[in-house]
Amino acid sequence: MNKICVIGLGYIGLPTAALLANQGFEVVGVDINPTIIETINQGNIHICEPELDKLVNNVVIKGKLKASLKPELADIFIIAVPTPLRDNNQPDISFVETAVKTITPYLKQGNLIILESTIPVGTTEKINYFIKEIITEITPIYLAHCPERVLPGNILKELIENDRVVGGIDEDSTKKAALFYEKFVQGKVISTNSKTAEIVKLTENSFRDINIAFANEMSMICDHLDINVWEVIKLANLHPRVNILKPGPGVGGHCIAIDPWFIVNSSPNLAKLIKTAREVNINKTDYVINQIKNAATKINEPVIACLGLSYKANIDDLRESPALKIVQQLALEKIGKIIAVEPHIKCLPNNLNNLENLELLDLELAFCKANLVVLLVGHNDFINLNQELLESKIIIDTQGIW
Repeated sequence: MNKICVIGLGYIGLPTAALLANQGFEVVGVDINPTIIETINQGNIHICEPELDKLVNNVVIKGKLKASLKPELADIFIIAVPTPLRDNNQPDISFVETAVKTITPYLKQGNLIILESTIPVGTTEKINYFIKEIITEITPIYLAHCPERVLPGNILKELIENDRVVGGIDEDSTKKAALFYEKFVQGKVISTNSKTAEIVKLTENSFRDINIAFANEMSMICDHLDINVWEVIKLANLHPRVNILKPGPGVGGHCIAIDPWFIVNSSPNLAKLIKTAREVNINKTDYVINQIKNAATKINEPVIACLGLSYKANIDDLRESPALKIVQQLALEKIGKIIAVEPHIKCLPNNLNNLENLELLDLELAFCKANLVVLLVGHNDFINLNQELLESKIIIDTQGIW
């Protein structure tokens, strides 16, 4: 288990590849984007994650990590590619299937394949049959699922310290995968079967989604009753067995906003609470859009500064971001002049680039121009603002910070 090939160099694949290279493994990172390959091979990174830039630069200089458009022969193949949703919230595992197909010419006897991508229940077994259809003469090939369970902004620490759940398609695959993770994980490495490992990750994110939905629903109820929801949650959480999360403009990211649908898809007649929570969190985004539109009607020529585009604080990740959806919808409906403020990106994403009434500005200039300010993401840059900046402006605070 000396050489590792990591397929997918995104928010999980690149930190994983760099960490393993730093642990002494020879690592080849594979991605279909030539710009990403060039960036990494120059010792740089294309995503925002604390300390990752230094780590990647170090292991590239040492020759322990290189990036490539094609896989190479290796002992272990780790697949960390996206698993998005199709229309009607149906799971799309085509990226996983393509990644597996890409590595099959490089497989040899005794190889271990690990699926770290979040996947619907039964996918690991499906991939096992998929591999057997392509490769019949090479045995054994070991296959396991070990879902990542890290927090963006703290990935490098949690990749090592968090417990990991490993589930193989058979006992030998589980043992081999567990042995690999025990080489660098300081937390517990817990063995189970592949289907259990798959649903554990989905359960974790569905639990979070349900709790956030409760907070978001309470925020709308409190608005209706003219009550401060932040004070309500603060006081309710004084109870020793109550821990209500904070509401926001919705739920984003490639985990919590996606994974519950995998469970709903697998058991549509049973996953009633999980589905309802998803709908509540989606509706909260629409609720915030309506709040902003109503506030804009009170202003002649509204100029709306929307603070934050990422899906959570202090990162650059825009995937499934409710803030991004809010800004896009306001611009499409031409609810005044829209100013986006996002300190973690240098330019607007493609889906916002062509909107004439939307521009990306820094915080100071945005406050100079805006008469309606909407706090969508609780970045540190927005927390300790000079309160004089907020005077004479209509304020909508979805984070309870100001």
